[in-house]
Amino acid sequence: MSIEQKLERIREEVSVCRRCGLGKGRTKSVPGEGPAQVEIMFIGEAPGFYEDQQGKPFVGQAGQFLDELLKAAGLSREQVFITNVVKCRPPSNRDPLPEELSACQEYLDEQIRLLNPKVIVTLGRISMGKFIERGRIGIIHGRAHNVEGKKVVTMYHPAAALHQPALRQTLIEDFARLKKFIGAGAPSAQTDRAVEGGPEQNPIQKQTNEIGVSQIDKNFKKEDSSVRVSSDEPIREDSKPELPPEQLSLF
Repeated sequence: MSIEQKLERIREEVSVCRRCGLGKGRTKSVPGEGPAQVEIMFIGEAPGFYEDQQGKPFVGQAGQFLDELLKAAGLSREQVFITNVVKCRPPSNRDPLPEELSACQEYLDEQIRLLNPKVIVTLGRISMGKFIERGRIGIIHGRAHNVEGKKVVTMYHPAAALHQPALRQTLIEDFARLKKFIGAGAPSAQTDRAVEGGPEQNPIQKQTNEIGVSQIDKNFKKEDSSVRVSSDEPIREDSKPELPPEQLSLF
C-alpha cells in the first residue's frame, strides 16, 4: 500500500471516528490535507466553524493569513501538509480536552510517520504541547527544537495576529526563516519534549485550568500572552452575535 493510500485510509477512519465525544457533534471531520511527499508539516490545534463545514483545515481569516505567511516562506499550500492535533471541532470552539487529544493522537502520529517531514511546524500553544512539555510560546516562537530526533519549529497560531496586530510582523519574520530550517541540520541540543525558558508545565494537563472566553477581555493584556483561535474563526464582535463563536485562550 502506497503512502497516498495509507493517508487516505486515515481520512476514511477519521470520517467515521467515534473515539471521543467530538464525533457526535461534528458536521465534517478535518483529517488534514497535502501531498504525500513534503518537507514541512504544519500542525494546528483544532478545526473551527468553517473547517467543520468544509472538512478542510485553515479556510477562514486565519487561513488567509496562513497563505500569506506561506508566501513569505517561499511556500504554497500545494507544497505542505496541514492538519490539527484533533480532527473534529470542539463545542463552541473550546480547547480540546486531554481525552480528545489522546483519542486523535494515533491518527496524528501515523500521519507524521508516513510523511516523515524534515520540519514540523506547530501553530499555537496546544499543538506545541504535543512536543514541548516546558516553555512559553512568547519566548520560544520561531525557534527550532530537536524533539526525539524530529526538528520541530514552534510558532504562534496565525489567528493570534488577528487579535493582536503587533504579532503580525513577528509571524511574518518567523515564517520567513522556515527555509533556513529545512536546509539546516537538526538543532544540537536534544529537546526530548522539554525546553528551557518558562516554568515547567504539562500543557495538556494544564488545559482544564486555562482562562475561559469570558475572562479574555480583562486578561487580554497580560505580559507574554497571545490569543488563540482554533484554526480559522473570524474575530467575534459582541455587536454581531450571528457570527460563529470563537475558540479563544491565552498562551
